Amino acid sequence: MHYNKNENSVCILGIGGTGPILLSLIFAIQTMKPMLSKQLRNTILTGILFLPAIVTAQTLSLRQQIASICESKHAIIGVYVQVIESGDTLSFNGIKHFPMQSVFKFPLALYILSQVDKGKLSLNQRLFISKKELLPDTWSPLRDSHRGGNFYMTLRDLLQYTISHSDNNGCDILFRLAGGPDKVNHYIHGLGMKNISIKTTETQMHSAWNVQFSNWATPVAVTKLLVLFYNGKILSPASRDFLLKMMEGTTTGANKIKGLLPSGTLVAHKSGLSDRNK
Repeated sequence: MHYNKNENSVCILGIGGTGPILLSLIFAIQTMKPMLSKQLRNTILTGILFLPAIVTAQTLSLRQQIASICESKHAIIGVYVQVIESGDTLSFNGIKHFPMQSVFKFPLALYILSQVDKGKLSLNQRLFISKKELLPDTWSPLRDSHRGGNFYMTLRDLLQYTISHSDNNGCDILFRLAGGPDKVNHYIHGLGMKNISIKTTETQMHSAWNVQFSNWATPVAVTKLLVLFYNGKILSPASRDFLLKMMEGTTTGANKIKGLLPSGTLVAHKSGLSDRNK
C-alpha cells in the first residue's frame, strides 16, 4: 500500500464487557481527505468488545449502519465482528492489511508469556536496563521515570510498562529478550495467524516512515487471535489473566473506543498511534 506525505495512523485493540454474552469486533479505517493540498490518512485498528449477542435482524441493521458510515466517508474501512458463543460473523474489508502500530505489543506479550509458561522466563526475573536502551525522542514513560538508566526491573514490571503504558523502549527491550521480531512472527504464525506480520521493532519503525507498514494485520486475523487468547487457548490461566489485567489498565487511547462505550463498561485494550509524516 502506498502512503503519501502528511500521514498519521492510529490502531486500537480492545476487550470490553457488559454482559455474559461475548462478541468480538475488529475495526479498521483509513481515511483520506485533502489537507494543505496533500493527503491525510488515519488508520484505526480496533479489537474485541464483549456485548450482548446480535440476533439476525440486529446484525442486518448493524451491517447497514456500517455500510452507511463507510460510504459516507472518503475512506477505506474494515470491520470484522464475531460472536464468540455462536461463531456468527460480520465482515467488511476484513481481509485487508492495516498497519498495527503499537497493537503489535499484544502479540509480543503473548510470546513472552508463552516463554514464562514454558519455564524459560520468569515474571520475577530481574532485567538490567542500561541508559543506552532508554532512547530519547520516543514515547517512553519508563525512560521518564528512570532518567539515569542503569537499573534493574522485573519482567513483570517491564511488561506492565509495555502493555499498560505502551512504552516503546520497553517494547524493544522485550524484543531483544525474545530474540527479535522474527521469533514473535514465527510464534504467531504457529498459532495459525498467517495474516499477521511482525517484522520490525519500535526503533526500526522510527528510522523511516514506510518501515511501520511492515507490521500489519487483517481485521479477521487479529480478531481470531483475540478470541483464542480470551478462550484460554494460547496461555496458561495465570498468564492469560495477567495480560488481560494489564490491558484493562491501559492508559493510552482513553478517548477512542473506550471513551465512547457506556459508563461502567470494563475495557481491556491496546492502542497504537503513529507520529505525523509531514
